[in-house]
Amino acid sequence: MYKQRVTQTLTVLFAAGLLAACGSESGSNDSEKPAKADSGSGGSQASLTGVRWNVESLTVDGKKQKAPDDVYVRLGGKGGTGGNFGCNGYGADVSVKGDTVRFKPGVHTEMACEALDFENSLARAIDGTLKASVDDDRLTLTNADGDRIALTSKPVAPGAPLQGTVWTVDSVGEGDSARPLPKQVAGKARLVFGKDGTVRGNLGCNDVTGKAESRDGTLAFGTPKLTRMMCTGAKAKTERDLLKLFEGKTQYQVKKDGLTLTAKDGTVVSATATVDANAKK
Repeated sequence: MYKQRVTQTLTVLFAAGLLAACGSESGSNDSEKPAKADSGSGGSQASLTGVRWNVESLTVDGKKQKAPDDVYVRLGGKGGTGGNFGCNGYGADVSVKGDTVRFKPGVHTEMACEALDFENSLARAIDGTLKASVDDDRLTLTNADGDRIALTSKPVAPGAPLQGTVWTVDSVGEGDSARPLPKQVAGKARLVFGKDGTVRGNLGCNDVTGKAESRDGTLAFGTPKLTRMMCTGAKAKTERDLLKLFEGKTQYQVKKDGLTLTAKDGTVVSATATVDANAKK
């Protein structure tokens, strides 16, 4: 069974080529395409190996979990074996014979992250002998307990870029207590970051422009310039909350079509990519 252990330093791991950097590999390598497999009738070594299989979901004891971003598995061939199970990179001992896969997770990195529970569940589920079923670009791995891992060889769709995207604010608050915007301002508060280090948009009441230079996961905001509309109630409160983003450096994280901004005082703002940056305010 899977056990947490580290037997080599990260320097040795990367030098040996066993691991990919956590989150560093995109799913868009067109040179790694699976060979043609018989639809729905198991798999062959040629159709399983040499492919980056992106994990879509994991079903354990009948409970299905959607995979976090950038979780993938390699079963040998070009690109090696192992992958990324949610946060950490892994090497592995893998053998493929017909529709039978034997997978043993090996040395790994030890990064702490929010996806660690999923990572541990996936590592346990994939550890051992699995039956493989390939259907075009889809793969299902099933272990002896009936747990299923759904994977695809399709490239992972790139997320929306920070710059040039219209980010419509969905919620604001502190961590887990973040709340959806009131209906009076829902869909109205939005931000667009420019490649020239600027930001423009609306804070729920007034339009805003200013500087917003991105670097290493942070945004350094300058003093904002606002229009002079007088607002009360939910509009005024939303604007006050969003102005906290402009009080020093703000951390940001983009995942697919979602943006999370964390202000210096801990205020968390979540936004979703909507229309393109050329849309009217």
